Amino acid sequence: MNTDFLTTAQAAAHATQARRFFSAGAAEIRPTTIRDWASRGHLTRAGLTELGHPLYTHTDVARAERATRGRALRLVGIPEQHP
Repeated sequence: MNTDFLTTAQAAAHATQARRFFSAGAAEIRPTTIRDWASRGHLTRAGLTELGHPLYTHTDVARAERATRGRALRLVGIPEQHP
């Protein structure tokens, strides 16, 4: 598999790293969240695996995480921090 692309599970792990940085380790992104982001238009599929599972780019996953971060952190009581 091309390492430039992420499966849904890999995308969730990648987004979790960023989200935990901003939430002091409190937040986690699950594969279902990645699928939700895709269905809501926050994340664009970049391809498919041999089995037909979606693939995403690192950049698109980071953009989707950033686009959804503020609301997600507010829901758990953490004010968004602006760099």
